[in-house]
Amino acid sequence: MRLAIATEGNYVSEHFGHCEGFTVFEIEEQNIKKKEFLNSPAHVKGLLPKYLKERGVDVIVSGGMGQGAIDLFKQYGIEVYTGVSGVVENIVMRYMSGVLVSSNVVCSNHEHSETCGGH
Repeated sequence: MRLAIATEGNYVSEHFGHCEGFTVFEIEEQNIKKKEFLNSPAHVKGLLPKYLKERGVDVIVSGGMGQGAIDLFKQYGIEVYTGVSGVVENIVMRYMSGVLVSSNVVCSNHEHSETCGGH
């Protein structure tokens, strides 16, 4: 299974659509088998769910995300975690331990200032 985390530096991005890229972890039997970074393609509405699905992603983690994107990810069969913040490596460990929880934060404002992410 492949887990993608919207990333800014070493941290979860506050909004997946404006992140620098995605840290993708391939997880097998609760072990990280592979880690790679995918640069984010141009921000085009509806592109990222398809882009990540084509790369085998099963789960997406982000600080915030709009409802349209959440719906598209679900249509592609990708599980969505929003409202997550912290260091990327800590997030994947929390996921593998079964303690990562989605707050179901939905961005309703495209300025993405205080309304997105784990705030």
